[in-house]
Amino acid sequence: MPRSESEAPPRHRDEQRERPAVPRIQRLVAWSIGHRAKALLGWLALVLVAVVASGLVPGDDALGRDPGESGQAQQVLRDQESYEPSLENVLIQRKGPESRAFADDTGMRAATQDLVTTLRGLPGAVADLRSPLDDNAQVSKDGHSGLVTFFVAGPNKQMSEHFTAVVDAVAKVEKRHPEIRLAQAGDRSLNRAVDDGVQDDFGRAETFSLPLTAVILLIVFGSLLAASIPLLLAATTSIATFGLMAAIGKVMSVNSATSSMILLVGVAVSIDYSLFYLRREREERAAGKSVGEALQIAARTSGRVVIVAGLTVILCIAGLLFTGLDNFRGLTVGTAVVVGLAVLGSVTALPALLALLGDRVEKLRVPWLGRRRTAAGRSKVWFAVAQAVVRRPVLWGGAAVLALLVMALPAMGMRLQDAGPTNSLPRSVATVDAAARMQETFPGAASPAKVVVSGDVSRAALDRSIEQLHGQVASHADLFAEPLSVQRVDNVTVVRVPLAGGGTDDRSNRGLETLRKDVLPDTVGKISGAEFAVSGRTAFAYDFTERVRDSMPMVFTFVLLLAFVLLAVAFRSLAIPLVSILLNLLSIGAAYGVLTWIFQDGNLSSLLGFHSYGGVVDWIPLFMFALLFGLSMDYHIFILSRIRERWLAGVSTRFAVVDGIGASAGVVTSAAAIMTGVFSVFVLLSAIEYKMLGVGMATAILIDATLVRGVLLPAAIALLGERAWVLPGVRSARRRTSVLGSTS
Repeated sequence: MPRSESEAPPRHRDEQRERPAVPRIQRLVAWSIGHRAKALLGWLALVLVAVVASGLVPGDDALGRDPGESGQAQQVLRDQESYEPSLENVLIQRKGPESRAFADDTGMRAATQDLVTTLRGLPGAVADLRSPLDDNAQVSKDGHSGLVTFFVAGPNKQMSEHFTAVVDAVAKVEKRHPEIRLAQAGDRSLNRAVDDGVQDDFGRAETFSLPLTAVILLIVFGSLLAASIPLLLAATTSIATFGLMAAIGKVMSVNSATSSMILLVGVAVSIDYSLFYLRREREERAAGKSVGEALQIAARTSGRVVIVAGLTVILCIAGLLFTGLDNFRGLTVGTAVVVGLAVLGSVTALPALLALLGDRVEKLRVPWLGRRRTAAGRSKVWFAVAQAVVRRPVLWGGAAVLALLVMALPAMGMRLQDAGPTNSLPRSVATVDAAARMQETFPGAASPAKVVVSGDVSRAALDRSIEQLHGQVASHADLFAEPLSVQRVDNVTVVRVPLAGGGTDDRSNRGLETLRKDVLPDTVGKISGAEFAVSGRTAFAYDFTERVRDSMPMVFTFVLLLAFVLLAVAFRSLAIPLVSILLNLLSIGAAYGVLTWIFQDGNLSSLLGFHSYGGVVDWIPLFMFALLFGLSMDYHIFILSRIRERWLAGVSTRFAVVDGIGASAGVVTSAAAIMTGVFSVFVLLSAIEYKMLGVGMATAILIDATLVRGVLLPAAIALLGERAWVLPGVRSARRRTSVLGSTS
């Protein structure tokens, strides 16, 4: 019985590719192999120079600017010589189920008096203290809670010291009144809780992800020495990146969360590129090639893939620059630096180290792990899957598309909404619990809208307009709350207006819009020469989300067009880029659907340890799109290059698909397992946005490396046949030198 086309051996054809000139990447690798010591010392010198550079640029770290109107208000305050005073609040309630009116509860009143006396006794620590003992606006509407508000006083250099003294004082007073709850939340305390939460979360992520990565690498290679090589490249790349970013951070804002994301991306791509290179070198050596020959072949094939893949990641993530957001700007530059260094290290230091080690790279083997593969380096499982798919591409491809579309359906109802501190961090954080309780009894008190009024205006006129503002706020009880507070900062006045609602929900946003568009123009806006802008947590979240929504079409268009052009040039085809983009959109859409179904709809909340607030964090879908398009292209280019390599050697498209998938899918599976493991660790973190990021990224990578690359890609190419490699107006690619393809 004749064998099917997918099972047929390669056929010798008359049409043979012209032998290309030795490419630059191969010459670079050849130099590294011939000058191993220079290549390795040069790489270490680069790392050292990057570390030293972090201390050469003088000055403080650059500050980021919030988007929109909140950024304008922020800048006005920064232009003042004095820092903006921090508003802090202490909620006073009786613990336990028993509830009494504040006016009749001697215990709460005694605790309040003790707190007021203690705070006022701190030398110069607090200013403008207000309490429910002398102001009914400081008593909740139900009458069962009180609120003490005050500003942490300056001068600037002593604010941190004063804040610490206040926190200690509140704790001591609560200890003296064990039956009364004193819960503190405000500007500085919430900022500290968020910063501490981010640092603790990423610290745990790094602690868990690195050992997990090491274990997977050990399983893949079976040798302690071989498994340590990707980790060594990742470590030196990360060290160099942070040295350079410390210098860049003097002129561009790079926050702690951005730094941690850069680290995780750097580790992921460094290991991916090492795997691509190491596995090809191992495969050629298993086929009988010498170390030098194997490294040259790896340079000609996987080395080119690494360069194109790295360039793709950098350019895709650059789409985030269209948002104009400082956080994304720092992330884009950091990603470009870490990916660029990973590419450079993988084509210089990595081949030099492998040439230096030679056969010793297989030393320190672990029994039962990393058994040697066949000489062809073929994955039996993926070879069998690819065979089944190319025989019935419509059946398998149609089933995969249907499954991904079903998974993507919930994304149609996705709502972008910032979580805010009370929804982001768990209630086990004392400050978050205090802010949540405050939101229930004194809406908006913990993080009110901040109206920043500047300009050459008379104090009397400003006081009158603030009184009018207070009256209008009182007339919109459904959107605003009490108490208002007024503070002077050098030449500007800051009026804090509590907003009703949850802080970032629709009700709070309506209050913010009413304040900006109606209330302020009718009051402060009527003063000649006065200028105003509104900032605060609600304003920042609102402006950030609006900027993200406005820039989404531009970012998506840029990334899609860029991916199309890169793939069209790399593979000299129009069909391949179109198919690749559609497959990526399917996998990202499915990840969006899973994200919406879990976090917005509240499914699996008890298992994953979160409380749904009815939305998806605003920046996550955009960030996922740019990053996933770049990272998934790594796998896509690697697999397609192996398929094209087989096709250029003269075999049929279907056989090239089966053999290329069998030879490359194992590497992709290993790399995807590492990246999925890294992002899955995020599910264990406390902040809901990082849980979302972990679930979304892990889901997308898992889908991409299995269903998309293992089923949809071979099905699509099998259906296209020879048309997959045709570029209109260009003669057959079998007669031309390819950017990626070359015979082994």
